[in-house]
Parts: sequence; structure tokens; C-alpha cells
Amino acid sequence: MNAKKGWLAMLSVITAAAIAGCGANNAAPQPNVQPSEGGASQKLKVYTSIYPLEYVTERIGGEHVDVTNIVPAGVEPHDFEPTAKDIVALSQANLFVYNGSGFEVWVDKAVEGMDKSKTVIVNTTEGLELLKAEEDGHEEHADEHEHGEFDPHVWLDPTLLKAQAEKVKDALVQKDQAHSADYEKNYQQLASDLDQLDREFKEMVAKASTKEFMVSHSAFGYLAHRYGLEQIAISGISPADEPSPAEMKELVEHVKEHNIKYVLFETLVSPKVAEVIAREAGVQTATLNPLEGLTEEEAKSGMDYLSVMRANLETLRKALQ
Repeated sequence: MNAKKGWLAMLSVITAAAIAGCGANNAAPQPNVQPSEGGASQKLKVYTSIYPLEYVTERIGGEHVDVTNIVPAGVEPHDFEPTAKDIVALSQANLFVYNGSGFEVWVDKAVEGMDKSKTVIVNTTEGLELLKAEEDGHEEHADEHEHGEFDPHVWLDPTLLKAQAEKVKDALVQKDQAHSADYEKNYQQLASDLDQLDREFKEMVAKASTKEFMVSHSAFGYLAHRYGLEQIAISGISPADEPSPAEMKELVEHVKEHNIKYVLFETLVSPKVAEVIAREAGVQTATLNPLEGLTEEEAKSGMDYLSVMRANLETLRKALQ
């Protein structure tokens, strides 16, 4: 923890030094969108902070953008720390799209040294109605994480991801008005897909026998809030917040008393605690993906936000029966 705080304190210095170094190697600043040999403009260079934002940016930007997610596939993003090389890359981007609401503990320092006239910086949760951390199912852990007072996992509500996507679309239009019609068209198709996903979740929940599910960490507050469900979280907003032995015993008893059939764990962190609770309670386990990032296998197999969310829907269908 002390190392991370020290890193954050030094990040603004690293950023300034990295950007200064880049400037020393270039006699004149480069335009954001440079012409290619055929006279057409090159793609906008966009960096995103988490997979769901990479997904929506690629959907909206289409052939006009080159999108890089700064967190590699298979890496848990809660405690991700960018390297100096990452900061240099961010300083050269046309757009930097991040989640906000305290999810990326490094982002405030990272953007301090960025040239706002060169890079459009998009905080996709700015202005959204956010749930407080203690409102989404695990109050005792609300003060134990570094992600602030709000739950940042807004993308698990498809309607809120649509709102985030609209901010991305507006930023792309601002940066590249020549292709604004394409961005608008692509956004509308994405919005339609997210609306359809929202309908599918509503239909599933309407037929569910119970409205309560147990998850490994408190990532599903927005999904639960949207569809009238209740998540019982083993750990807090950060998956590193593990329950005490007394809390473990209470969770096992809760599973038994409430006839919960599955304990759900995620893809990028250890399932050990969830497996212990399930074993002690005599129930099954299954995967519920918080979509903070894809695993390398998911990325290679072509899975995306919609397919993972539909897999989540089927998992919840079983868990809520």
C-alpha cells in the first residue's frame, strides 16, 4: 500500500519527464490526425482504461480509430499501475477514455501532465447517478478500498454503459467531425444492442424464483439495482477485501438459510474464498464475469461485452431459479 501511494506521488514527475523527453526528440509538434499518402486522414489513436470502454470505443469508432486498452488481457485492473512507457503513450493519444468514479486510482496524476489541447480526456461516469459503495451490498468493506465512496462498476448496467458510450461518441465527433455521421450511426446501432440486452435481463428476472445472489466481490451493484435484485458480496468493491473468519461463517449460514444454490466467482481473481463458502454450505459454484477485463482465452476466442453479458444472464438464470 505504501509503495502504491509513493508511486502515485511520483507519477506527475514521471509524466512530465516522459513528455519532455518526447518533445526533445521531435523538432515540432505533430498534428493529431496526420494525412496519409492517399490524402485520407490516419486513424485516431485512442487509449482506454478498461475493457468495456475499449469495446464501445471500437464499436463507435469503427474503421476510423485505433484503440488500445492500457490494461493487458488477463490482468485484474483494480490495482493496475501504468508504467512510464504507458504514460508516454497516453501523452501521444488523440483521446483517452477512462471510467472514473474512483476506479482507476492512478488516473488523476496521469492526466495532470497531459496536453488537453492535443488529447481529449473523457471521464465516462461524470454526471451519471452513482451508487455509494455501502449501498451495493457490503457496507463493512466500504472504507477498506482505495476507490472512493462510489461503486465504479457502472458498465454492468447496459443502460449506463450506453450513457458512457454516448460520451465516447461525443468526444470522437469533437475530435474528428469529418466522420461524425459514421460515429452517430455506429453509436445508434450499439445503443440498440444494449437496449436489447437490457430487455433480455428484464425478461429473465421477471421469471426468476428468487432475487438474491451471492458473488465473490461487490461488483454487481448496478446490475442488481437495475433489475431489482440483491447481491450478497463476499468481499468489497475491491476483490482484495477478504472477509474475516466471522464474516465467512455468517456467509455460509446465509447461504443455507436463504436456500442459495450457487456461489458465484469471477474470472481474474482467485476463487478460493468463494469455493470454501460453497463447500461449507454444500452448494455449487459458477462464474459471473464483472467484465473488468477479458481473460486471454476470452479475447482469443472472440468474446466481447455482449457475449459475456449473455453468459452472465444464463448464469444468473440458474442461480435465481
